[in-house]
Amino acid sequence: MKILWTSVATALILAIRSTAANAAINYTEHVNPFIGTEGPVPGTAYSAGNVFPGATLPFGSVKVGIDTTVNRFDLSFSANGGYTPDGYVTAITMLHESGTGGAPTYGLIPQMPLTTLEGVNVLDNLTYMQARVGEDVASPGYYKTQLQNGVTAEMSATMHAGIMRYTYPNETDGRFVLIDLSHYLPSRGRKEQAYSNGKLERSDDGTWYSGYGVYREGWSWGGDYRVYFCAQFDATPSQSQLFSGRATDPFWPNTTGVEPSFTNQTWIEGGTIGYQYADRIGALFEFPSNVTTLRSKVGISWVSTDKACQFLDEIPHWDLEAVRDAAQDKWSSDVFSKIDVTSTNHTQLEMFYTAMYHAHLLPSNRTGENPYWESDEPYYDDFYTIWDTFRCLHPLLTLIQPKVQIEIVRALIDIWRFERFMPDGRSHNFNGRVQGGSNSDNVLADAYVKGLRDGINWTDGYAAMRTNAEVQPYNNFDFEDPTGSTKEGRGALQDWKQYGYVTPDRGRCLSKTVEYSLNDFSLSQVARGEAPGDVVKYLNRSAGWQKTWAADVTSLNFTGFLAPTYANGSYQEYDPLSCGACEWSSISYEGVPWEYSWTIPFDMETLISRMGGLEVAEARLDTMFIPGLSRSDQGGNSAGTTIYNPGNEPSFMTPFLYNYLPQRQHKSVQRSREIVNQYYNTGRSGIPGNDDAGAMSAWLIWNMIGLYPVVTQPVYLVLAPWFENIAMRLGDGGPVLKINATGLDEGPYVQSLRVNGQEWNKSWISHEDIVRPDGQVSVLEFVLGANQATWDTGDVPPSPGHVEL
Repeated sequence: MKILWTSVATALILAIRSTAANAAINYTEHVNPFIGTEGPVPGTAYSAGNVFPGATLPFGSVKVGIDTTVNRFDLSFSANGGYTPDGYVTAITMLHESGTGGAPTYGLIPQMPLTTLEGVNVLDNLTYMQARVGEDVASPGYYKTQLQNGVTAEMSATMHAGIMRYTYPNETDGRFVLIDLSHYLPSRGRKEQAYSNGKLERSDDGTWYSGYGVYREGWSWGGDYRVYFCAQFDATPSQSQLFSGRATDPFWPNTTGVEPSFTNQTWIEGGTIGYQYADRIGALFEFPSNVTTLRSKVGISWVSTDKACQFLDEIPHWDLEAVRDAAQDKWSSDVFSKIDVTSTNHTQLEMFYTAMYHAHLLPSNRTGENPYWESDEPYYDDFYTIWDTFRCLHPLLTLIQPKVQIEIVRALIDIWRFERFMPDGRSHNFNGRVQGGSNSDNVLADAYVKGLRDGINWTDGYAAMRTNAEVQPYNNFDFEDPTGSTKEGRGALQDWKQYGYVTPDRGRCLSKTVEYSLNDFSLSQVARGEAPGDVVKYLNRSAGWQKTWAADVTSLNFTGFLAPTYANGSYQEYDPLSCGACEWSSISYEGVPWEYSWTIPFDMETLISRMGGLEVAEARLDTMFIPGLSRSDQGGNSAGTTIYNPGNEPSFMTPFLYNYLPQRQHKSVQRSREIVNQYYNTGRSGIPGNDDAGAMSAWLIWNMIGLYPVVTQPVYLVLAPWFENIAMRLGDGGPVLKINATGLDEGPYVQSLRVNGQEWNKSWISHEDIVRPDGQVSVLEFVLGANQATWDTGDVPPSPGHVEL
């Protein structure tokens, strides 16, 4: 039976139909990978979502896409996902991040199809870069671009391998593929990544080549790491040469006059193993003029060249369409079918399923690909970063992808076993960097209170959390904040343990105090089951934010704010509406004190009391959304002119805090609709700022299904759904959550709600209400309308971390 989007029986059918039937629905037609690739300046990537629009699988280890320059600023400007709308193509590479800010990582293991060598220095990316002709094409598992030289490049991917197809123009005789092993995504300043060394060998006939590249640094810092590759062509080159050149930036060798040396040997090395300034190396393959279509496959491994070659078996043919179709089936069955919605509004469908797509790009599943230790545990990399993703992305995975979230939790714990600390940020198998607290604690606590157990060693999990809470990490003297570690753990732990808060002697003192408070609340949550004797200790420590509450600080006629507090209890002079650059050495990170003063989700009872009670708190919350009050300029991390910043994570939960005020849930719905309608759309600038590894997209998903997770608690705030019928599959073969809404055409506000058949008067539901212990289908039945009804007469959401100091 064919299932249509408009079928009123979708939710019921979803509960019983098979994976094969799910795959039959063409969810991918509602996915636009280009949403979030542009910023507010049309045609540019400045302040864009930095999403990766290339070809990959859910949490794919390989992400195949184009790398480009940024023309309207400077040619070495960051392009974090590789793609920019106006840039010239410098390579097609196998590894990328998605949605990240800061300096880029990866853009490694390249190929570049060329039609001529005239004017080309193979060591200078800018001498052979190509403009694009027409519009690029992208869909889940597929990417296509046409270069100015006439070559059409198409690509698709499996978990560990990519396949490319190059169609050369008939009117040119040249058919070249250039491999510059030293290629990477460039940046500016001291956080730029770099090429260190490498090795490359080819078969006698040139149809195969393999080896490894050695790279270092990038946003997460870190020393040398290796990426192994193994590649094959489906045609025999007429000539194959390897080349080398002195160490230099691959984008600016003309400043040092570096020229390549070619050799007909079948192997070449950059230099002595361990040498970071080895020769740049690469290969140049020329194909006969009768080869008009050339295919290539590249396997990638972090362990060995042999494994990279084995991964080519994931593509045992040369049929790119078959790889594309398999990828799209994988996306449909493993991701899109997890939440099936009924709607005739194609704009909303595109926003929703594109967000689902973006929310499943990172972290990268590299199970079996850890080069540093052997383990039976799953392994994930590219947490970029948990500071961004713990609030919305991980709770989403816990609900619809519990097996994946269990694997991620097990991976985090295993990293602790071997490296002493769980990461907050991690790329290329290196912990770094920490933007605030030890937010892996929050991820573990959220999984724990929602009952994730299968395969997780919670004794070790709690021990890993206690390491964050009790062990001072060594100071890596980050040039952006040399006051404490930015590699892992809590860099200002010495202050936290001595004073109960972080002093201005440490960078980001105000935001760290707030985050450490939530981190210790997370420990108290897990301790309830794993170490009951620790509960009171960490619950009391979680109230540390109260020690920095300045009851006499006034801003915009409101009194009482978090303040940068010295060890003697005095305050550093500051403006609650400003945090300067809001960076590593500022008093707060990517959010002003006005914002951070709302981020106490575990003890809203105390927070509201300190603000002056319900009426004052409501007026103060209203003020967050008045245009023109923002005094902070955070560049690409800012959106709009309100104090509330829709472009960054500290403000994620703020619009929905009205649920903590009796009979004010309708204001949360109002804010949800206003923010989504103003800042999210199906255009290429349809995300307000960096997507942050899917964090922004996950926030949008929660809004559109009508719930919001209170991370580290088994609690969801009730908003209002955007679709008439939503069917969420809670895991593989698990129960179904049905969310039905009548009256959408009349208005967005909740008139009444029934939960599993019972009339409901609370503005929140528990995890057990939607993931029922007996595995039954759960049902939320909304009646919506135009009136801002006060239906929420029951208890406000709990404050399980309530402590009075």
